[in-house]
Amino acid sequence: MSKNTDDADGSSVLQSKRNATRYQILVEIAERQPAVSQQEIADAIGVTAQAVSDYLLDLVEEGYVTKHGRGRYEVTKEGVDWLMSQTDELHAFVQHVSEDVIGQVEIETAIATTDIGEGETVSLTMQEGVLRALSGDVGNATAVAVTDATADRDVGVTDFEGIVDHDMGMVTVVSIPQVENGGSATVDPTLVSDYADTHELVATAGTEALAAVRAASLEPDIRFGTVAAVREAATKGLDILLLATTSVLSAHTDELRDGNISYEVVDAAEE
Repeated sequence: MSKNTDDADGSSVLQSKRNATRYQILVEIAERQPAVSQQEIADAIGVTAQAVSDYLLDLVEEGYVTKHGRGRYEVTKEGVDWLMSQTDELHAFVQHVSEDVIGQVEIETAIATTDIGEGETVSLTMQEGVLRALSGDVGNATAVAVTDATADRDVGVTDFEGIVDHDMGMVTVVSIPQVENGGSATVDPTLVSDYADTHELVATAGTEALAAVRAASLEPDIRFGTVAAVREAATKGLDILLLATTSVLSAHTDELRDGNISYEVVDAAEE
C-alpha cells in the first residue's frame, strides 16, 4: 500500500492544499456513501469532476476508500482514522483562533469608575490616557462587561458601540545636541522644567536627553521604547514632552508624522 509525500512528511490540511482537498472529498464520501456522485462532490468543494476522479483513484490505492462498483464508494477504517486526526488538528487551530486571537481582539481592558457586574452595560470614556468604564448607558460609547469589578479595578469589556470621545495629544520635541556638540550642558534646566509643567508625560530618547532631564531634577515617565510609546500615549490624548538626542530625533518625528500626531520641535541649544 503506497503513501503519498504529504502523508509521509506529516503535512496537515492546514499546510497542504492536496491534503485539504483529500479531506473534503473524504467528508463528502462519508456523507453520501455508498452511492457517490463524483459530480456532486465536485460541485460541493469547487473542483472539476475529473479532479475528484483522480483523487478517488489515489484514495482507493492508499486504502482510505473502498470501491464497491461504479459510483459506489465507502470510507475505510484507515480513512476514518486519518479524517479524525486531521479534524482534531483543525479543532485545535479553530479553538486557538477563537480564544487566543479573536478573543484578544474583541475584549479590551478598562478601569472601573464604579462597581460593575458581569453582563452589565457600561459607558466608556478616555481619561488621562486610560479607558474607563462607568456603570450604565449614559455616554456616546458603550460596551458590555465580561468580568465583575469594583471601582478602580480592571474590568474586561466587549460588544462595543459608538465612539469613545477623546482628543489627540500634542508632542513637544526638544532637540538635545549630541555630546560632541555640547550635549546636555547646552540645555537650560529651567527650560526643561517649564515645558514639563505644561505636559502630562516626560519622555527621553538618548543619554544626553536623560542627562538634560535629570539636570532639571526630573525623572522621565518614558525612557525605553519611546518611538512607539510616545505615539501610543499621544493617540490616547496625552500631551508629551519628548527630549530627544539629535541622532535619534528623525526616527521619532517620522513616527509622529506617520500617525498624524501634532508635534513641534524645539532646539534647546537656541532657546
